[in-house]
Parts: sequence; C-alpha cells; structure tokens
Amino acid sequence: MQSTYPWDQVVKFLSFADRAEAKSSVQLYEIFVLAGKHAKLANASLLVRLVMMRLFNPFSWIRFFLLSQRLAIFGLVLCCFCSQAQPRQVVAIAHRGEHLHNPENTIPAFEEAIRVGADFFELDVRTTSDGKLVLSHDSKVDRRTNGHGDVSKMTFDEIRALDAGIKSGPKFAGTKVPTFDEALDMARGRIGIYVDVKQASAKDLVTHIGDHGMSDHVVIYAGLRLSKEIQALDPKLKVMPESDSVETVKRIIEELHPKVIAFGSHDWKPEIIKLSKEAHANVYVDRMGPTDAPAGWQSAIDEGADGIQTDRPEELVKYLREKGYKKP
Repeated sequence: MQSTYPWDQVVKFLSFADRAEAKSSVQLYEIFVLAGKHAKLANASLLVRLVMMRLFNPFSWIRFFLLSQRLAIFGLVLCCFCSQAQPRQVVAIAHRGEHLHNPENTIPAFEEAIRVGADFFELDVRTTSDGKLVLSHDSKVDRRTNGHGDVSKMTFDEIRALDAGIKSGPKFAGTKVPTFDEALDMARGRIGIYVDVKQASAKDLVTHIGDHGMSDHVVIYAGLRLSKEIQALDPKLKVMPESDSVETVKRIIEELHPKVIAFGSHDWKPEIIKLSKEAHANVYVDRMGPTDAPAGWQSAIDEGADGIQTDRPEELVKYLREKGYKKP
C-alpha cells in the first residue's frame, strides 16, 4: 500500500530511535484512519494482518499507544497549519445582476450572473401602487425604461407595459421589468439572492421568499427596524443591515445577532470590521468604482471580507478562483 504521508518528516518529528518500528506503526495508524474513513475491504484486510503481526510482540502495543498520542498532536498541528494555508472562501455578488452588458435588474442580467459563476445576484425591490413587488433601483422608472413616473404611484400593469431593455440596446428590446416572484423562481437551486429592500413590507418579503423555497438562499439588506420585523416573522432569514459606524454596529449585534453585516466604502474601517468578526458575522463589502479591480478585491479580502459585491462579476469570479478563494 502506497503511503500518503511524508513518513521521513513524521518519523523525524516523533524522534523515535527505532525508525523502522516507528514507520511501521505510522503505517498501522494510517490504516486505522483509512479503514474508518473509507471502509474499504483492502484496507480492512491489511489492518487485520498487521494487527495479528503485532500480537506476537506485546511491547509494540505500548509503543503504538504512545505513538498514537504523538501522532494526534502532530495531526492537530498539521491541520492547523493546513487550515491557515488554505484561503477562505469568498462569495461573489453581482450588483444588479451582470449589468455592464445587460439591462440592470432584469432576467437577462441575472442569467448572465449565473453563467459567469456568481454566488449571488443583487436586486432592488419596490412596491407598486396596487401592492405588487417589482424590481427597480430608482424610485422612478425614467432612467432604465421608456416610461416616466414613480414606481410607488404606478400600477403593476402600467410598469409591466414598459420596456426595461431598449436603453441597453436593440437586442434587449421588449425586456420587461421583472417581479420579485420571477427573480426568486429563476434563482431557486441555481444562485443566491442579495435582496436590497428599497420599498417593501416585512410581511410581503417573508411571504414571497418563503413561498419560493428561498429562505435559506437569500440575504436581506434592510434597516434596523425592518430587519427586526423580518426576524420576528421568520428568524431563520438572514437580515443584513449596514454597519455604518461603531455605535450602529454594536446596536445591530446586540439587537439582531446577524449572521451577515453589510459594508460600503464609508464604513469599511478596521474597528467596525473587528466588532463584526468578534460577533461571528460574515462581512459583505461593496467594491464598485475605482476599487472594483484586483487590487481592491484583494485588499478587501486581506482586511476580512467574506463577500464582495461587484459590477464586474465575471472578472471577480475568475480572480477568486485563481487565488483559491472560490472553488472552480
């Protein structure tokens, strides 16, 4: 059986005088591990043969017991070293989907975010005058559609009649403003959603997310009051308030115990990051504009980011994979 351990280093570490015995005992220990982990017949058979050989020398069991203790210490040290050497995983968040080449907050942008390997796409939720949840970053439809007016003062049918793609090019003509339900439905089983709540009630958000089986696959960016309302309705949902300041993050931690805390450029400060980490919360930071590049991504990671929101998801995903922060 070919060994998978660096035996010479192990034996040197253990400082056994009888190196032959040590190497054989280490091999026996390895078989115990492999047999228990993989339960393969070949390993079990070899284990039996080695154990029978050991029965003819009672002193070897004492040596093996002492060796096992040393190996346990060595394994612990090795595991700690390996865990430190392995980069932690960092999630890539596509801001408004992949919107540099697709109309923002639309199904094509979300599909492209999935294609390039993002872990989440971010979307913005608003409520129409007749109570429907639709996606729009701006309070008005003017910038991204061929219409005019406030989302909150328009009916769903009025918004649905707009073209949300024409301003991104002829090939996107006819693209509709999506509903929150449509985004949840297309994401399920494929990608997570970073929900930026612009104007929506806690009840509507919790109901729609739960109805689509996405409760474990969203993070919800909201203020403290709305976050508390969401938690009261469904404690397992991950609310993600903005850290903002030392005083704010302390209050957030005390009142919400969040699993994730959001950061922008203004609050990405060591003292706030430290408080978040001490509370065992992941930190997701925006990296848009000049910092949305390898140097900015790496500095964010070095300073503790567990997730990065970007306007360049394809490039970020590629970078994270090359550096080992994201699995292929």
